[in-house]
Amino acid sequence: MDKMEERTRQRILDLANLADRRGIITYTDFMNLNELNIFHSTVGKIPFVRWKLFGGYAKAERQLAAFIPDALYFRYDFSQKGDSDEDAIPVPIVCLQIRPLNLKFAEKLSHRDYLGAILNLGIDRSVTGDILIDEECAYLFCMQKIADFLCDNLTRIRHTTVLCQVFEGERKEIPLRTEKIEGTVASVRLDTLLALAWKTSRSSLVGMIEDGRVFVNGKCITSNGYHVKENDLISARGMGRFVYEGMLSQTKKGRYLVKLEKYV
Repeated sequence: MDKMEERTRQRILDLANLADRRGIITYTDFMNLNELNIFHSTVGKIPFVRWKLFGGYAKAERQLAAFIPDALYFRYDFSQKGDSDEDAIPVPIVCLQIRPLNLKFAEKLSHRDYLGAILNLGIDRSVTGDILIDEECAYLFCMQKIADFLCDNLTRIRHTTVLCQVFEGERKEIPLRTEKIEGTVASVRLDTLLALAWKTSRSSLVGMIEDGRVFVNGKCITSNGYHVKENDLISARGMGRFVYEGMLSQTKKGRYLVKLEKYV
């Protein structure tokens, strides 16, 4: 176990113990895919508290964990899965909208441009979540404690003057740029779905999977033959992510017609 992994595990255990000892809800910072994988391999050692993951919207890639002691857990309604649980407990995530002050003279800004401008302010990546890019603006999920700082100081991205403010609308209204993909596969394996999503051969993906660069719901999967379940979120480092929406039908030749939703 390297030092980074050891520190991450210890931080998770410390926060879980604090929640249990003091009877309060505690939160991690946003975790990347590697940290989420460590989280999933650690939570089995902390059965004394409940936990939930949040990213600000359904199927977020970067997520934080809330540790909830039993005494509080049963006060809340967790009948639904995902970020709808944010309505049940206070989650310190804010959504900021970043848009050009003058759209006519605005540059075409990429995810890298937005992230670079944020990090150049001295912001640690751990307090920011996903950045969703729309045609004319971007939506940034961040910890509540840095929202005011970002609104006051994020005023320029590259050569474009921008306005950063708290998004007041419903989060379900935030546009997610996705592409629907349908195709037939011999089986619902991880490698076949990756090949369908990125229109490449299964053999070209073997190294990526075995090297630990593919994650399913935040867990690192190194088996090509891993059986993917409906609504699983698959993330491939350097390529992107998609949701396996399920099987539509089976052909006469025994192949499966499946549907994916890929984030673009």
